[in-house]
Amino acid sequence: MRVVAELPRPDCKITIFSMNSKFIIKFEKGNLEQTYKLAEIDLLNGLNGVFELLDEEFISTVVSRFESMNDDFSKTWHRYEA
Repeated sequence: MRVVAELPRPDCKITIFSMNSKFIIKFEKGNLEQTYKLAEIDLLNGLNGVFELLDEEFISTVVSRFESMNDDFSKTWHRYEA
């Protein structure tokens, strides 16, 4: 797996990998991550197609999901500590 692009942002880090004819898009925020896999053949413009998919609306949804993930983990952590 090799890194083909990194997109640091204030709200999350985005890393794009290439492996086995797939692009893997990894979003990271703190100790959480979300990963999306796309077959390279499905994108007309290769890596540029990945950048086209990563519009602000999608990234906003991903960041919002991080908040939900953090809430879920926080709740389970508190049950674990009790």
